[in-house]
Amino acid sequence: MSLDAKIPQGPLAEKWSKHKFNLKLVNPANKRKYDVIIVGTGLAGASAAASLAELGYNVKSFCFQDSPRRAHSIAAQGGINAAKNYQNDGDSVYRLFYDTIKGGDYRAREGNVYRLAEVSVNIIDQCVAQGVPFAREYGGLLDNRSFGGSQVSRTFYARGQTGQQLLLGAYSALNRQIHLGKVKMYTRTEMLDVVTIDGQAKGIVTRNLKTGEIETHAGHAVLLATGGYGNVFYLSTNAIGSNVTAAWRAHKRGAFFANPCYTQIHPTCIPVTGDHQSKLTLMSESLRNDGRVWAPKTVEVANKLQKKEITAAQVKEDERDYFLERKYPSFGNLVPRDVASRNAKEMSDEGRGVGTTGLAVYLDFAEAIQRLGEDTVRAKYGNLFDMYYQITDENPYKQPMRIYPAVHYTMGGLWVDYNLSTNVPGLYAMGECNFSDHGANRLGASALMQGLSDGYFVIPYTLGDYLATIGPKPVDKNHPAFEKTKQEVIAYNNKLLALKGNKTVVEYHRELGHIMWEYCGMARTEEGLTHAKGLIKALKADFWKNAIVTGENDEVNAALERAGRVADFIELGELMVTDALARRESCGGHFRLESQTPEGEALRDDENFAFVSAWEFKGEDQEEELHKEELIFENVKLSQRSYK
Repeated sequence: MSLDAKIPQGPLAEKWSKHKFNLKLVNPANKRKYDVIIVGTGLAGASAAASLAELGYNVKSFCFQDSPRRAHSIAAQGGINAAKNYQNDGDSVYRLFYDTIKGGDYRAREGNVYRLAEVSVNIIDQCVAQGVPFAREYGGLLDNRSFGGSQVSRTFYARGQTGQQLLLGAYSALNRQIHLGKVKMYTRTEMLDVVTIDGQAKGIVTRNLKTGEIETHAGHAVLLATGGYGNVFYLSTNAIGSNVTAAWRAHKRGAFFANPCYTQIHPTCIPVTGDHQSKLTLMSESLRNDGRVWAPKTVEVANKLQKKEITAAQVKEDERDYFLERKYPSFGNLVPRDVASRNAKEMSDEGRGVGTTGLAVYLDFAEAIQRLGEDTVRAKYGNLFDMYYQITDENPYKQPMRIYPAVHYTMGGLWVDYNLSTNVPGLYAMGECNFSDHGANRLGASALMQGLSDGYFVIPYTLGDYLATIGPKPVDKNHPAFEKTKQEVIAYNNKLLALKGNKTVVEYHRELGHIMWEYCGMARTEEGLTHAKGLIKALKADFWKNAIVTGENDEVNAALERAGRVADFIELGELMVTDALARRESCGGHFRLESQTPEGEALRDDENFAFVSAWEFKGEDQEEELHKEELIFENVKLSQRSYK
């Protein structure tokens, strides 16, 4: 099957503006005749709902949280990129485009990425107008800081809680439309399936998490903005509720899943302490602006630190290895996340890790505090330092932070074209839910940029083109497809509730996480991935035989919710391993040990793998079919990525 990305013809800088002109329009009087379903209320979902309602569409918005503002976008810390060039340091739309393409290891579409860079400048203006309290310099101008993979300062931020402030801005716009009656909000409601009629998405099936009621909702289009699937690893920086169920159920209804093996391991997270943990905590990449990453030069010193025979402060300067500064002098501590993560793992693999487990390196602020003063550092990073202290009982003003890589973001997701449409007409995917903009590795501070770009500035144009094509005729809510899909959801939930074995769903989730981290994490091999596939198949069989799901459907039932999500994670995990096996190259966050340069960097195979992997569901327990979208580079020359 040929995948048409619908990338407009013409010069790169003119593609989006010409495309907008060529899109069909819906006149204002007709917009109120269309119903649009949006699942998810993070930055992409909330901004899309507010924008489409403002245009006049009737919007139904769904989230499983008790409030739209509890979407996981609220957890983002460090900032949002935009090519404003306020620092006059050489930034431009093209440089942001180039940095993003290079940062993704040349595995993203040029057209999508350039559009992202182009609309980034509008996002900041939009958010400032909403009252988002971005940090400002002494004179009142918006401040910027640097993030990984860039040699300019283009990241706008609100201390260490940028995601929260941006989401509150989008949430206020959404609330305005709820008050006006243009958005109908469904909280504590989880999407469990997509309804298709004649191959087009026409609605969804949901479960009310308070009453258990299974309901159907009809719409002219369904927009998914449900985030990523990092929790397939069990331990990640994602909220525990973050899941893949909406995207995965859409996949099983025909939507292709693209590049599932592209997962991002964030280098600066608080290390794992034991099996009692249910999630991990991110320490913002912004800390690498002033913090210096180091490990002991020798195993002997590392052993003393692990046994607490000495403290970090007692390690002499000439006994420290500032390994990122040593290996990558041009970018130093601000190399991209995949590069920083692999190097931290390398330190631990060599026996030079710190902490009681040896699975950590230091992020040290002593030099910054001496240079800037503690008050200045506190003003920049105070809430992050407080968070670290509350979790570890260690004062980062007095001793270095211990950090180690952890799962943070997923670049893979539902396949979409330039219009953010999946291959199922009427079904769209936005934000982290789709695969479109980041290639094999996302640069820091670009997730918030993509979510708001998709919601505020892309989908309001592209959705109208589709709606104008199908016309405003109401969707038949009594079509047999709605009841059929509803009964299939009820039957699946009953199958889960019938599980009365002796192992909890959480145990299965933890086992899956161990398999994924060990064999499909920071380093992957043919042998390990093949072994992992067998382990996941066995885990799935055991789940459906020995798992226990308590309670009933018609009540608040967290066990049932978790069971459905973990069952989907198990199936996704197998596809991720399949995708990683098929991609016999290293690129970005996908690191095959068989494919690396003599210096240990990711070695791409552009001749054979310069494509998007789009997987088609072929039925339960069947191997999925691979479709390839060739990546064409007309403006950027493919080269070995270097940050030295």
